[in-house]
Amino acid sequence: MIVYEPNSNFLKDIGHLARSWTMVKIVRAVGLMGAITTAFVVPICYFELEEDFTMNSSVFSFLGIVLSILLVFRTNSAYDRWWEGRKQWGALVNHCRNLAIQAHVVLPREDKFTRHYLAVKISNFCIAFKEHLRKGVKFEELIQVSEQEMEDYRKLGHVPNYISYQIQEILQERYKAGDITDSDILNLKPHTQALLDVLGACERIKKTPIAFSYAVYIKLFILAYSAMLPFVLVAAFSYWTIPMAMFVFFAFIGVEMMAAEIEDPFGLDCNDLPTGTIAKAISDNVFELLEAKSSLGHAHKAELYEKQF
Repeated sequence: MIVYEPNSNFLKDIGHLARSWTMVKIVRAVGLMGAITTAFVVPICYFELEEDFTMNSSVFSFLGIVLSILLVFRTNSAYDRWWEGRKQWGALVNHCRNLAIQAHVVLPREDKFTRHYLAVKISNFCIAFKEHLRKGVKFEELIQVSEQEMEDYRKLGHVPNYISYQIQEILQERYKAGDITDSDILNLKPHTQALLDVLGACERIKKTPIAFSYAVYIKLFILAYSAMLPFVLVAAFSYWTIPMAMFVFFAFIGVEMMAAEIEDPFGLDCNDLPTGTIAKAISDNVFELLEAKSSLGHAHKAELYEKQF
């Protein structure tokens, strides 16, 4: 996700937009559209054939309204997925902090092993979680893991699920040993269960994209509309048809591509959620709570327009 200050740097925001990979793809598509439109318009205008392409634009205007409505729905659906992902990661932050605080309060002061164990496991759960939603866990990113444990992790198909089990296992061991009371374990349970609840919700977003037929239909509609646009405009606007057609295509294809970018909010695109940054912040928080020290160093303060992963 790109860090910026809303309503503070209007022109700088627009200037930085040119560095976005999505914007590069949009510009390439618009350039191709411009080339095709030019190849169509120039011969017509040169040989003064505009009158042969005089068309009633009322139906075409109606189609533009229909396409706009479809794109609004497409954008809203994509943004709902992005915002739902952010809410789930916000809930993960809260549950991890609450779990660390309650564990710190109820565990015996001399039980430093369990405190350290929980700090490591909660941190590794979040670190493994964010890559689990991408292309698979990067085991080298996990912190303070023994060689044997690393080997065990590599054999697993779902690392965050197993780490969640390890967290609950250590708490049950402390409960059976009498270090944690019945009420303590009941208070801890909602936060340990919430780890998998958040994981499941994010997996639902990740594995259920917008219906394929709907996504393809919108793309075909945009292409068909843009391809017919020069036929409608050339009689009235002559050579000006080229920039007008490019601008209309830019508006429609831009909205579609931006929606496609945020539809999966857990990747590495410019507008995806900074789950890596959030995971590191959680790790820092739980170590400070359980051990009064940081594991990964204090969170880096991002500069303006810096990309967070």
